[in-house]
Amino acid sequence: MYCLQWLLPVLLIPKPLNPALWFSHSMFMGFYLLSFLLERKPCTICALVFLAALVLICYSCWGNCFLYHCTGSQLPESAHDPSIVGT
Repeated sequence: MYCLQWLLPVLLIPKPLNPALWFSHSMFMGFYLLSFLLERKPCTICALVFLAALVLICYSCWGNCFLYHCTGSQLPESAHDPSIVGT
């Protein structure tokens, strides 16, 4: 389970508030995971535990899924602030 110490923090990185940065964030996270899986070759148990956690987070729409934005989830109030979104 040594390889989980490099995978689990990826689930804790928050999505940016600016919706224009969501695509860049998902691409970065996807390429990080792909390069990690190709370079480090984690064990099967670690990969399955991580994928199960990722599926549960994205399926529940808690708002921290970096693959897509759930349509029913609420944006934070600061996302509607023009000084943040307009930059």
